[in-house]
Amino acid sequence: MADKLDKLREAQKQRIEKEARPGETYAQAAHRLQVAADKQPPTPKSNMRKAPSGDAQMDFFVPALYDVGTRDSRSIMDVAVFRLSKKERRAGDVIRYDLPDGYVEVKSGPDGMASIWDYDIVLMLVSHLTEAVNAYRAGKGEKPSRTFRPHVSDILRFCRKGHGGKQAVEIEHALDRLRGTTIKSVRERVNTNGQKLREVEAEGLIGGYRVVSYTDSGRIAELEIEAPKWLYREIIDGKRPDVLTVHPDYFLIEPGLGKFIYRLARRAAGKDSAKWSYQTIYERSGSTGTFKKFCFMLRKLIETNDLPEYILSEEKGLKGPQLVMIHRDSIEVIDSSGS
Repeated sequence: MADKLDKLREAQKQRIEKEARPGETYAQAAHRLQVAADKQPPTPKSNMRKAPSGDAQMDFFVPALYDVGTRDSRSIMDVAVFRLSKKERRAGDVIRYDLPDGYVEVKSGPDGMASIWDYDIVLMLVSHLTEAVNAYRAGKGEKPSRTFRPHVSDILRFCRKGHGGKQAVEIEHALDRLRGTTIKSVRERVNTNGQKLREVEAEGLIGGYRVVSYTDSGRIAELEIEAPKWLYREIIDGKRPDVLTVHPDYFLIEPGLGKFIYRLARRAAGKDSAKWSYQTIYERSGSTGTFKKFCFMLRKLIETNDLPEYILSEEKGLKGPQLVMIHRDSIEVIDSSGS
């Protein structure tokens, strides 16, 4: 330890001597450099956590459970059907989103509302179903059922989480919240005869689950997760499943708001760009905090600007600030064209 401190002191001394101005004493140079360092704004904290040890993200079209292309249901990508906070359980809570053709209600049960981190399990389910149905349509497999049987280690790898701590136990709690969080969708549409219809659907974020674990250790031996009917129908029965590929680094985004903004950008901007007002994003986020606090957090995301695929910025709008989301590849295309 003493040797390390001596080396650090020597390195600092050499740096000060190197940056000293003509006629400036060592003490004066050290003071000037310290004052300058104190004036530097602190480096924004990254929104991305480090990948766990042993994390090997291969080509994500390789048909291994944790390497398949992460996909998300576009039909609910621009509203939060989960809570963005880790602290607030929001048990028995209701969030309502008014949409142009109806509304969506998110209702939580006694175990609390599913979080955006719990929803990573749904992403894995969507990915598995999408890859399986693609193989089925290509004549390379059977039609997938609604029941998904992953191993706990597969979930942890897919979601890029470590195997330590109580990860396996937390998965069961996450499944409780996903099962108890109901999405009620009310939409109006016009049929072929020109008659207006009101269509109501309500299901959980998962249809159900089954866990078999060892009583002595609590380790999970078997796990089954049932896809909700609406999700299964959208992916299996649709000629062109309404899903989007999501960057694998999505799982490394730390803030719940950061994960939500990435999903919004993926849905709204795609490979190009999009603008959404802060007010609309706030309303679609289901946040329980004040709009002022929400804007502060959003600007912190913009300041750090390290979300996968997208560059974020703020600009003035007619009714307040707007978030500009631009896909990084679209900027590279513009730069390479010389325009």
